[in-house]
Amino acid sequence: MTVVDEIPGEPSDTRGRVAELLALREQARRGPSDRATEAQHAKGKLTARERIELLLDEGSFKEVEQLRRHRATGFGLEAKKPYTDGVITGWGTVDGRTVFVYAHDFRIFGGALGEAHATKIHKIMDMAISAGAPLVSLNDGAGARIQEGVSALAGYGGIFQRNTRASGVIPQISVMLGPCAGGAAYSPALTDFVFMVRETSQMFITGPDVVKAVTGEEITQNGLGGADVHAETSGVAHFAYDDEETCIAEVRYLIGMLPSNNRENPPVVPSDDPADRRGEVLLDLVPADGNRPYDMHKVIEELVDDGDFLEVHERWARNIVCALARLDGQVVGIVANQPQALAGVLDIEASEKAARFVQMCDAFNIPIITLLDVPGFLPGVDQEHGGIIRHGAKLLYAYCNATVPRISLILRKAYGGAYIVMDSQSIGADLTYAWPTNEIAVMGAEGAANVIFRRQIADAEDPEAMRARMVKEYKAELMHPYYAAERGLVDDVIDPAETREVLIASLAMLRNKHADLPSRKHGNPPQ
Repeated sequence: MTVVDEIPGEPSDTRGRVAELLALREQARRGPSDRATEAQHAKGKLTARERIELLLDEGSFKEVEQLRRHRATGFGLEAKKPYTDGVITGWGTVDGRTVFVYAHDFRIFGGALGEAHATKIHKIMDMAISAGAPLVSLNDGAGARIQEGVSALAGYGGIFQRNTRASGVIPQISVMLGPCAGGAAYSPALTDFVFMVRETSQMFITGPDVVKAVTGEEITQNGLGGADVHAETSGVAHFAYDDEETCIAEVRYLIGMLPSNNRENPPVVPSDDPADRRGEVLLDLVPADGNRPYDMHKVIEELVDDGDFLEVHERWARNIVCALARLDGQVVGIVANQPQALAGVLDIEASEKAARFVQMCDAFNIPIITLLDVPGFLPGVDQEHGGIIRHGAKLLYAYCNATVPRISLILRKAYGGAYIVMDSQSIGADLTYAWPTNEIAVMGAEGAANVIFRRQIADAEDPEAMRARMVKEYKAELMHPYYAAERGLVDDVIDPAETREVLIASLAMLRNKHADLPSRKHGNPPQ
């Protein structure tokens, strides 16, 4: 047997080897240098490991491939092979539930994605799908690693493919904590939720320099793709916060509202808020006069447990509210028209916003409650030319395709096609309720009277008096609160003060709802 000479400086026993391992791990944990860490902090940003510590329960993180290094050569890469290769991957727990995570380390290659970097992300995504647990990406990267060429681009392809495969299977949450440019921005766009931090995070396909070169427009990075732009204008970001700590705390809160995967129900949290609590304030909160606005947020606060809810896309398409909340401890998704914005009409953006939210709720077994006070679709050339027909059809398709428990409640106006689209009984709502203030009709009484009684009004000696009379007649005949109930279009007209109790009892009855869909590969929803 040949005895191999010991390599000078190499540990000769197991204890020495373990000490060497611990030193390597510490080196990987520290990152490239204290100077790089200070530079990260100077930008108002946390390091990747500090972010993971905020996200996960203390001491729960288990890292995967900590000692991974790239194997690329050229452009000086062979002389710089830091551990982790600029991305930290692993799993831990949030409130005791398993969550997978990857976090770009901007201190290493600017968080840019190379072949080894991408392979680590692919692996953790595959693990999350196999384990049936949420995946959170903490994004702070400069895009593809140019020195590695097309190998880096292929890495993005693998991420996009896994994002799509995981869609509707496990919750995917993207947290934007730095730049995200070019093709890299498509991964967050494929996930269920996107969080951003003001001033430090930006997303765009082409940066300000390219925009200026092509169009001549001058704009800053935040002006082009900052948190406020995507939260208010583009709708790319669901949530925007002022600092990383608040942002990551809200990610934890959201995870607590979602199931681990599509085979489970969302976590139930015991509630001290009585299920039979009466909401007397609702009697005065919503004016009977359909032309007077009110804040739908206050209605939701009165109905849900402890008045607590998480609004999704709060600042985009404000004429509709989408929120996650709890009723008697059970998570529900709420879709509600907002009379304070555009009178609560449906338009292109509101339809898209609500459609995606309904799809998310259906994918993750979250019952949907729809609160209607909708005067119709927004009229206008811009809306028609912008495709309100196909965009409105997205919401219609999402509701019709949803198999979770669905309850609709008509507070006040429910006119025309918008009434049908907003989960009416005719498109499959399991239960439909109405308040005594409801007005369900093809259109408002004034418009209807002008059409039906056009000749009588024109021939009358006093057209205005005749119009007022016909409006009153139309309301009495077709728009009284019990017209729909008499025809079975709503299941019951309820006292607004009893709404919470009615909703909770209805959800309890529907808890084990099962619906079979036709056998198909997938539908072809309107785009």
